[in-house]
Amino acid sequence: MEVIAPRSTAPRREFAKHVEEGCPYRDDDVMAPEKGVSTGTTIMAVEFDGGVVLGADTRTSTGQYVANRASRKITKMDERICVCRCGSAADTQALSGFVQFYLGQHAVELGRPPAVKTCANLFKIFAYNNKDRLMAGMIVAGWDEKSGGQVYNIPLGGSLIRVPFACDGSGSGYIAGLMDKTYRPGMSKAECIEFVVNSVAHAMARDGSSGGMIRTVVITKDGLEETHMEGNKLPFGP
Repeated sequence: MEVIAPRSTAPRREFAKHVEEGCPYRDDDVMAPEKGVSTGTTIMAVEFDGGVVLGADTRTSTGQYVANRASRKITKMDERICVCRCGSAADTQALSGFVQFYLGQHAVELGRPPAVKTCANLFKIFAYNNKDRLMAGMIVAGWDEKSGGQVYNIPLGGSLIRVPFACDGSGSGYIAGLMDKTYRPGMSKAECIEFVVNSVAHAMARDGSSGGMIRTVVITKDGLEETHMEGNKLPFGP
């Protein structure tokens, strides 16, 4: 007669991280997976007659830890095109690199600067074809001779929507009503800058993943103009 050995009741050995004195891991979460770097953030862009204004906070976090308080979430794609990035920092940086490469080749073939919509379409293709593997939300904005200032929203999933203004990131839900209330068609460049700075400042005050400074980029036919506002000079605070 066969004898079935009883199942062992000894605790199962699992790999454990070595926790040194002063390590930020608590004793009860050393087995938990580490969280990746994410740009939980507030990004936005708005059109005006003659160009666009882009804005973003500068906080990059790894879980609850602030990894960088002065990061750049607005990436230059061409002389008059930029992209605001939110989601996974690795995913959005990789996408930006791919699009810069193809956009540069396209500009050489054309013999002239690429269109803003072309840049947005390249982001859409990469985002949509890899929608199950990426966590990346982008706002592409810029100026070209054919269509002037343009803002394209490319949220998670890879949709492509042209809008007069757009906002994304973890802080966007806090200021959706504020933006709908304060946005007016036909605003001037100065009014758009004030609109962006005020909106992002309110999001930073409410959203724990948004913080640091506010970086703004103005794009017109004359090129890019970048400015920033320190955290202790914001028009609205907690």
